[in-house]
Amino acid sequence: MELRAAVLQALLATDTNHKCAILSAISDDVEINSEHQFDVPAGIPGRPAKPDLIAPGKVGRRSMVTLEGRAILVHALAHIEMNAINLAADILWRFAGMPEQFYRDWLKVAKEEAYHFQLLEAHLQTMGYQYGSFPAHNSLWEMAEKTNNDLLARLALVPRTLEARGLDVTPGLAAKLAQAGDQAGADIMGIIYRDEIGHVAIGNDWYKNLCDAQGRDTIETYAYLAALYQAPKLRGPFNLDGRKKAGFSDAELDALQQQESHRTEAA
Repeated sequence: MELRAAVLQALLATDTNHKCAILSAISDDVEINSEHQFDVPAGIPGRPAKPDLIAPGKVGRRSMVTLEGRAILVHALAHIEMNAINLAADILWRFAGMPEQFYRDWLKVAKEEAYHFQLLEAHLQTMGYQYGSFPAHNSLWEMAEKTNNDLLARLALVPRTLEARGLDVTPGLAAKLAQAGDQAGADIMGIIYRDEIGHVAIGNDWYKNLCDAQGRDTIETYAYLAALYQAPKLRGPFNLDGRKKAGFSDAELDALQQQESHRTEAA
């Protein structure tokens, strides 16, 4: 099956094992039809009946002291990875007319996100829980829906904003899990952090590629798109080393630090 049709099938799958299996079965040298325009099917994204989706503020506490608290955290991380699978699949099928490497890059992301989800799901099961045992929120996918018709905005506001936030928080979460005696969970977070640097770098590369093609300034365009689509405000502390490895320029990192300085002064 052609790549973009296959990932659309994965996106529509409601069973998480089936979704991951479809992606894993796609060969790296699969045929790509970059020009095909699909009709938008119902049921995007395919999800299991659980977890229930609730407002972000109502998600349970993620205490490191109890097994259930740690399970709530691992469940939340698994849900992020499930959303990340859907996001990578969605950018692949939805946006036509890009170079072949664009689709191969996002296939790599989709496969690695599926691997991350499976690691977290298996770890959750060792704790006595399943994916769906706790409610979750839908913020990541809501931004995808806002940017359905704007690839530049999708690149700016999903990998470079929401997913880049993981670069800031993941090392700290790994340390907390290790301190709580969950070294297996901490090791999984290390794998995710390593791979997410590459995922954000792919988002950065294609965002800058499109900005260059359109004669746009990357920083000014980001600010414009963040305001237009009401993206979450960026708040520190920022992992500047991780963000630099993921392709953020020194000018972008300086702008982040200046914004954080102004925010803390205002507070």
